[in-house]
Amino acid sequence: MMLKSGNRMIISVILAGMLLLCCGCTDRASDAEVLLPETVSGDLETVQPDREEKPAEKNSETAEEAFCTVYVCGAVMSPGVYSLPQGSRIYEALNAAGGLCAEADQVFLNQAELLTDGQQIYVPTEEEAETLKQAGDTGTKTDAEDGKINLNTASREELMTLPGIGEAKADSILDYRKEHGRFTSIEELMQIPGIKEGIFAKLKDSITAV
Repeated sequence: MMLKSGNRMIISVILAGMLLLCCGCTDRASDAEVLLPETVSGDLETVQPDREEKPAEKNSETAEEAFCTVYVCGAVMSPGVYSLPQGSRIYEALNAAGGLCAEADQVFLNQAELLTDGQQIYVPTEEEAETLKQAGDTGTKTDAEDGKINLNTASREELMTLPGIGEAKADSILDYRKEHGRFTSIEELMQIPGIKEGIFAKLKDSITAV
């Protein structure tokens, strides 16, 4: 039985629609296969930078530990607080502070001495140094035999030449000495507020109590 031309046209349209539908499904499946790896790849790229930041933070902490901070004051061009590499010496701290003033005593300090963190470096003028030397001869500044600062006779300025001792701590030492009398040992220095084992360890080799 022969199909009418109208029926043949309807069947052709239906077949064409089914063919297009099949092609569309195939294309969407193909797109899904391509997009899936891109999504996974994107997730991996987002996570990766977090793992790379940790070594940078560790390197930053190591860099901070490689420096010591000191306070340079007295007869220098630019008194202030400076950070220098561990293992630096006093002359390098003086250079960082702009060098010595014209009136500074050039030889009062041992410029080859190693720096310690928190150290105060006081540079006296020639006039001040002469006074300190004379005081040292009478026992005011140091013990004559070993060159150490005598806690029982040192002045405020002399105490401030010690590592970690600034104006406030020097005043506290003088107040303690006035209230309690002579120091019987250098360890007694740790009875003063603000002077604990850390500071004491830095200056114990530079002091005496005679």
